[in-house]
Amino acid sequence: MTQQTDRLERLIADEIGDCCAADVETRLETLEEYDAATPSPTEMDLDAVQTLGNETRYNIVQLLVTADDPLCVCELTHLIEVSDSAISHALSDLHDAGLVNREKDGQWRYYEPTDRATELIAALDRTRN
Repeated sequence: MTQQTDRLERLIADEIGDCCAADVETRLETLEEYDAATPSPTEMDLDAVQTLGNETRYNIVQLLVTADDPLCVCELTHLIEVSDSAISHALSDLHDAGLVNREKDGQWRYYEPTDRATELIAALDRTRN
């Protein structure tokens, strides 16, 4: 057996008191079933999670989810203490990750969260202690 299966054998022995090759094989089959049932992450999923991993971008999405209406960049700069260019860059990243929609109205650009962003924030809120 390999070092990985040796460790697995010790784990099973600790759990059930004794372990044989059939026990290890059964556990490996179960693990393979878990792996087969687990969807592979898409690039879109990884981009969304990575993008929310930045405090400025996360704060922007939280504000947009909380707001009743789309917000303009100038409104966000009033609320988030980073430079205008940092907010613009963060909004661009959020848009590229599919977490915000943007709409231009004359010289103003307004942002609102996508359904995906709203659901991600809601999921995080539900799991926060």
